[in-house]
Amino acid sequence: YFLFFLHRSSLKMFQKFYPVEDRKSTYDIDFEDYYARGYRGVIFDIDNTLVRHDMPADKRAKQLFRRLKKIGFQFCFTSNNKEPRVKRFCQDVGGQYYIYKANKPSVKGYKKAMQMMGTDRSNTLFVGDQLFTDIFGANRAGIHSILVRPIHPKEEIQIVIKRYFENIILWKYYRDKSKRR
Repeated sequence: YFLFFLHRSSLKMFQKFYPVEDRKSTYDIDFEDYYARGYRGVIFDIDNTLVRHDMPADKRAKQLFRRLKKIGFQFCFTSNNKEPRVKRFCQDVGGQYYIYKANKPSVKGYKKAMQMMGTDRSNTLFVGDQLFTDIFGANRAGIHSILVRPIHPKEEIQIVIKRYFENIILWKYYRDKSKRR
């Protein structure tokens, strides 16, 4: 009985970090489909979600945000990074909304992003590459979370350490996901 309880309680503990769905890359997401389903805003992490850590917006990122504007999406960048980094990226892709030092997984930044975009949790998506900050925060805010694989393996040491623990949860997530099919 104890092992059954431990298994069930650890499952619930891990599920709060599970994304609603996952994709290989941000650039593989069918945003047109989400728009058709009623979504109107997207909150994005930047580093290792859209470009390599601390890199400027590249051609692919700029094309994505032109496409999102054409579809009709509002978007906001929500990052734990400092303002110069987040502001520069936002400007480079023609965005108008960004939040720096968001303290993810705090829900404050997610709520502020929705307020800026004029959306709510029912019509907002979140896209990010980290479970403990990005996805956990979006889940806590009640937003549809999409986990993408990191663009590049080279990361700061504190993120490398978090990735080790994330991999344990991801193993369980993918195992649970395959059972549901």
